[in-house]
Amino acid sequence: MKQKYAILRDDDQKTLVVREYAELDKEMMSLLCEETYPQATVQAAIKQGAQAVINVIRTNNMYPPTLFAQAIAEAIMGILAKGGNPSAELFFDDKELFNQDIVLPAEESDEEAEEDVDVDELLDDNIDDDFEDDKVLKDLKSSIQVADDETPDPDEL
Repeated sequence: MKQKYAILRDDDQKTLVVREYAELDKEMMSLLCEETYPQATVQAAIKQGAQAVINVIRTNNMYPPTLFAQAIAEAIMGILAKGGNPSAELFFDDKELFNQDIVLPAEESDEEAEEDVDVDELLDDNIDDDFEDDKVLKDLKSSIQVADDETPDPDEL
């Protein structure tokens, strides 16, 4: 699905408007959601970084994927910068999500992992199990009733 995000700075109202559109029909974008944010709130988030801006713009109604949200946050930071354009339009295609090479944080090497955890301690057989208490199963009351043998005999069908 193709999506468009229109970001508008309204200096008269001191707000920032983000509109989400999606291509529901061929070559026709339909408005899905519009969110309005106070510029002061977004400016405070900008001081904390791009992730804080993403946290501010994500709502129950508008929750763009991380790759899209990062681009939206960068555009918002540009719009609210001194001399920034009053608006921006960003176009995305969901195919981009599948074609992106995701960079994962580096994992620990095997040697480092062995130093942190001793496997023999994890496999200790001297675990005190209280799971074998038969009284728990005997005292269990259930609302499920087992029917008498009412299943039809296959020969009778």
